Amino acid sequence: MLRFAPSPTGDMHIGNLRVALFNYIVSKQRNEDLIVRIEDTDKERNIEGKDQEILDILALFGIEYTQVIYQSQNVRFHTAMALQLLHEIKAFNCFCSTEWLDKKRAEAKENKEAYRYDDACADLPAELVIDNMNPFTVRIRKPHDAIIVKDHIKGEISFDPNEIDSFIILRQDKTPTYNFACAVDDMLSDVTLIIRGEDHMSNTPKQDLIRTSLGYDKKIEYAHLPIILNDHGKKMSKRDDASSVKWLLEEGYLPSAISNYLILIGNKPPCEIFEMKDAIEWFNLDNISKSPARFDIDKLKFINREHLKNLDPKELSRYVGFADTEIGKLAKVYLEEAGTTKELKSKIAPIFADKIIPSEFEEQAKIMAETIKNAPYFEEYEDFKNHIMKESGLKGKNFFKPLRLLLTGAEHGPDVAEIYKYLKNYIGEIVK
Repeated sequence: MLRFAPSPTGDMHIGNLRVALFNYIVSKQRNEDLIVRIEDTDKERNIEGKDQEILDILALFGIEYTQVIYQSQNVRFHTAMALQLLHEIKAFNCFCSTEWLDKKRAEAKENKEAYRYDDACADLPAELVIDNMNPFTVRIRKPHDAIIVKDHIKGEISFDPNEIDSFIILRQDKTPTYNFACAVDDMLSDVTLIIRGEDHMSNTPKQDLIRTSLGYDKKIEYAHLPIILNDHGKKMSKRDDASSVKWLLEEGYLPSAISNYLILIGNKPPCEIFEMKDAIEWFNLDNISKSPARFDIDKLKFINREHLKNLDPKELSRYVGFADTEIGKLAKVYLEEAGTTKELKSKIAPIFADKIIPSEFEEQAKIMAETIKNAPYFEEYEDFKNHIMKESGLKGKNFFKPLRLLLTGAEHGPDVAEIYKYLKNYIGEIVK
């Protein structure tokens, strides 16, 4: 069993989408189920509707899964297992106030030391624990031995027990903390491999400790993906527009191209342009680079252009507001200077819009427009051009400039002869 576990707290980040893609690919390779677990226990940060938005994006990218689980539905299991740990004295109630803990953190910072909880409540007398009416959290007891995990990208990793303190598993309101809920849910779902970002690395020994303390002896494999960097070499954040999958889609990048790029970076594919079905054939987690991958929007645009070129013309035409094979073929001509569907639309739309003609060509354009409206149909551009030139009496730039403006709505662009092949059936509508 594999799992993709997003939180409904904002737009999906490309790093999260990359995690989802890798989980999907490996689930197909291993013939194991993939579940989606919406981690919604942090109610203050949850945004209404983001869970459905996540599922819609997964569908758009062709990521199939067998089940959707909401983490909040498992709270009864989290509580029961916390009580089990208390009963087995593998966890304890902590009565330390927030103010006291903040003071201890400040002291550690002042001494330039890493803060570790000092186990002040770890061995309180039973009667004191029972009679104490103060608010309390529940902490799991820190490990005595090193925690070792197998990682497909980082190799075998050993975590020193001194790096892990007796951390909180239930808050004062008795809701589970992230690590506790996550560890229990992975155990309940019999997850065999966890693929996630390396920013979760510090959570791994804690989650392993929780499962081991609960008597779960099955070792889970890991693959911690290196982070994705922005142009400045820093981790991509919400301030980077391109970090949002939603933004990329709105800008006109195809799901297939975004998938291609996210699978490509930091990897060793047999070719640069591919579809998801191809990646399932050759993808190998062990080949992922240990180093962070830098996000390159120009490279993504190049890949997007290649995917647009591979689209059926009629399908491509739908992205620019039509459902016509000839317009799709015309759009492919414009792919020499456009790399996204948004850019393509900005090239095609002026062709069918009212034309704005510079004053120096306004008179010539009027003459030419009337000539075109009254002209017969011509299959070949040369015949069309010669007829319009003869009937209008226009020559040189006084002919070619107005002609391009009337046909395309732009002063520059692809060869008019190439464009005419796909517009000849719409000439009357274009020069209206």
